[in-house]
Amino acid sequence: MREEMKNKGETETKLKQHFVLVHGISGGAWCWYKIRCLVENSGYKVSCIDLKSAGIDLSDANSVHTFDDYNKPLMEFMSSLPDNEQVILVGHSAGGLSITQASHKFGKKIRLAVYVGATMLKLGFCTDQDVKDGVPDLSAFGEDVYQLGFGLGHDQPPTSAIVKQEYQRKIIYQMSPQEDSTLAAMLLRPGPILAIQDARFTEEKGGDEVDRVPRVYIRTVHDNVIKPEQQDAMIKRWPPSDVYVLESDHSPFFSAPFLLFGLLVKAAASV
Repeated sequence: MREEMKNKGETETKLKQHFVLVHGISGGAWCWYKIRCLVENSGYKVSCIDLKSAGIDLSDANSVHTFDDYNKPLMEFMSSLPDNEQVILVGHSAGGLSITQASHKFGKKIRLAVYVGATMLKLGFCTDQDVKDGVPDLSAFGEDVYQLGFGLGHDQPPTSAIVKQEYQRKIIYQMSPQEDSTLAAMLLRPGPILAIQDARFTEEKGGDEVDRVPRVYIRTVHDNVIKPEQQDAMIKRWPPSDVYVLESDHSPFFSAPFLLFGLLVKAAASV
């Protein structure tokens, strides 16, 4: 009887946990297919968001010029949640900016924010240091790794970007299974870099709403995109409650899904 009550209690706890997974630039909800399977099969609830112009959203990245527009799907999702529901937000790469904005606006609905090899800047790109810490520098792989889009004309800054296919595996997926990097090459879409560069957040009334949201950072130690030294700099500037270490490339949902899932469950249990 006691064992049955214990199992029932564990099941009820899992059912209360709702993971919301947010992809990075060029990705989509599809990135999380392994993690979603593990989460759901373990009894938790999970939602995967497609930001504007990503995944199956039909918008053209070259037409998305502001971060508010790009992140609108996540903000609408958060707004639709009942006031008494709290979720665990998980952001990968530039998805860290998305969950930070949600933390500013919907802090009371967030049980925990988890940054996975992600850009973690309290107010977004407000200073040169923010850019240095949070923007990928892929110059080590050559000067021509991006395919750019110029939706406002070639005399204006680029509106979209995607890592060229011949560079994707060595930069983003060097430790991932070949079939996953092949899948990604088929599904990656240009990301609205003009919109992401526009990510700047103002403190909500009261000033510390975002700081009331517990945060965990998962360091991806073989990351060629958000490099370990950039991750460490952001952690130092805005310290989370916990830092976990993962031996993975920039895409642990492919290269280390079981370990990543374990850390997500551990983080969820910590709050």
